[in-house]
Amino acid sequence: MNKRSVETPAPVKSKPAGDCMESGLQTGGMRRPRSWLPLAVAVWSVLSPAMGEAESRETGEASASPDAARAVLLSVRRIWDGGEHNAFTDLTWFQDRWHCCFREAKDHVSPDGRIRILESVDGESWISAAEVVREDADLRDPGFSITPDGRLMLTAAASWHEPSDPVRRQSMTWCSADGRTWDEGTEVGEPDFWLWKTTWNQDAAFGFGYNGYAPEGERCVRLYRSADGRRFETLVPSAFKGGYPNEAKIRFREDGVAVCLLRRDGDPATGLIGEAAAPYEQWEWKDLGVRIGGPNLLQLPGGSWVACVRLYDGQVRTALCGLDLSSGQLEEWLALPSGGDTSYAGLAWRDERLWISYYSSHEGKTSIYLAQVRVRQDPSRELEK
Repeated sequence: MNKRSVETPAPVKSKPAGDCMESGLQTGGMRRPRSWLPLAVAVWSVLSPAMGEAESRETGEASASPDAARAVLLSVRRIWDGGEHNAFTDLTWFQDRWHCCFREAKDHVSPDGRIRILESVDGESWISAAEVVREDADLRDPGFSITPDGRLMLTAAASWHEPSDPVRRQSMTWCSADGRTWDEGTEVGEPDFWLWKTTWNQDAAFGFGYNGYAPEGERCVRLYRSADGRRFETLVPSAFKGGYPNEAKIRFREDGVAVCLLRRDGDPATGLIGEAAAPYEQWEWKDLGVRIGGPNLLQLPGGSWVACVRLYDGQVRTALCGLDLSSGQLEEWLALPSGGDTSYAGLAWRDERLWISYYSSHEGKTSIYLAQVRVRQDPSRELEK
C-alpha cells in the first residue's frame, strides 16, 4: 500500500467564524447541578453566532447554575467550520501560540479524514497552519503532546482504505519543530490496537491502546511506553478488560502517579477512573457510574481535577465536570453550548483560566469551538498524593 503522508505547511486563513484479565472495581457516581439546561440554552440562544463566522461573546455568570458556580463560561467562539464535518479536537500551547488539531472530512465516519492544525497567538484570530493527509487512509482522532526535546507530537489512527486481513487500523505519530511543517509520520504500536492519546511524563510517552476489532471477550486496553515517540513497547498487556474499554486519556500527578479516564461502551457502559504508581504496571480502577464519551482530564494548579466528556443522560452534551479521584465521582459543573454530534475536548490551563476546544453540531453544521472558562478552585481540596 502507498502510505505516503502529505502536508501543507503554508498557513491559509480560516473562515471566520498477553492475556486480558478482569480487573476489580470500586463504584463511584455522578452529581449534577440543578437546572443547568434552561440556563445553558437561554444563554446560547442569545450568544449563538451566525454560521460561517467566528465570534466571541462574553457570557457572564448566567451560563452556570447556582450549584455550578465552580465553573463560569466566559466566552465561546466558533474557530472553524471549513469542512463538511469538523470534529475530534485537541488543544495545546506551543512556542508562544495556541495549536488546535482536529479531523476534517465529509462525515463522522467516511474514508477521507485528514488532520487540520490551526494556530493562534491570542485564541481569537485563527489560521490554518498545516494539514496531515494520507492518500490511503482515513486519519482519526488526533492528539497533541510535547516531547522532552521541545517538538510538537501528533498521535492519530490511520484506518486503511484497503485493509489487509486482519489489519484494519494502524496508530501513527508525526513530529514538528514549529507546528507547521510535519514529518512523514511513523507507524507505532501494534496493528489494530488504537493508541488513542499519548502523554509525556519526564522522558517517556505513555498511552493506552484498545483492540476494538477483537472478539467481545478479548477486548481490553493495553498500556504502551516510548522513549522517542516512534517505538512503543507494551508495558501492560491488559490493564483492564470488561464492558468494551476503549478511549483513554492519561495524565500524571505531581508525585508521578498516573491517572487515566477511560470510556466503555459495552455492558456496563460506564466510565472508569484508574490510578497507578510508577512503574505503572498495577492499576486500580473505580467505576464512575455514568456513561461518558471523548474523555479528557486535567489537574488544575490548585490541585483539583476536571474532566471534559460527552454526557448521555437527558440531552447529549459536552460537559465540564469536577473529578474526585478518591471517591470516583463526577460532578457536572458546566454544560458547554453543544448538542447532537459533540465532545472530544482539548484542555489547557493558561492566563488563570481553562481553555477548552471541542466540536458540536448544535447549530446544524459540525464545527470546532473554543471556550474559556473561569474555574473557582476548592480551597478545602489539597493536592492529592
